[in-house]
Amino acid sequence: MSGVDEGTGPEADARDVARVLAGDPEAFAGIVRRWQGPLYQLAYRFSDETGAAEEMAQDAFLKAYRALAHWRGDAAFSTWLFAIATNSYRSWLRREKPKSLPIEAAEGERQPPAADPAERRERERWVRRAVDELPVHYREAVHLFYFHEMDLAAAAASLGVPEGTLKSQLHRARHLLERRLAPLLGAAGTKERVCPT
Repeated sequence: MSGVDEGTGPEADARDVARVLAGDPEAFAGIVRRWQGPLYQLAYRFSDETGAAEEMAQDAFLKAYRALAHWRGDAAFSTWLFAIATNSYRSWLRREKPKSLPIEAAEGERQPPAADPAERRERERWVRRAVDELPVHYREAVHLFYFHEMDLAAAAASLGVPEGTLKSQLHRARHLLERRLAPLLGAAGTKERVCPT
């Protein structure tokens, strides 16, 4: 997962958790330093708002701090932390409706596909809107696997589902996105952006 400080790893996380549990709350700063970028990026993918993402990431760290004693160490700390964050972000999404337009609203904005950076950003915005309109379990699968670039095992563990279930959710999500976006972006552009290789 990108964004984690180089030169650190599972040992640093385990060491800091042990120090916090032994009565040194300042050791949690090392965990925050290593994981604030990835947790913020994940929150931003869920919320698409800077302020909300910062608040969501802080809330996830608070929940993780309070639950540190429950990390058993038999799974990677990052998997455990991302599971807490994902559940926290899910709760946020249930409380706050995504501020996206229905995909049908973008039909009036349709323009021919082009390589222009501004038009590419517009296409990406349409994809983002379409992802936000997916059912929650498909949306979460896409966020973790494609946007946050988690591998299949880590994304499945964070969502609390078997890998086969996640594969199925990703397949169905891609199918729904391709169907929704084909009229807007053209089949070639949709395949390229929605189905990363």
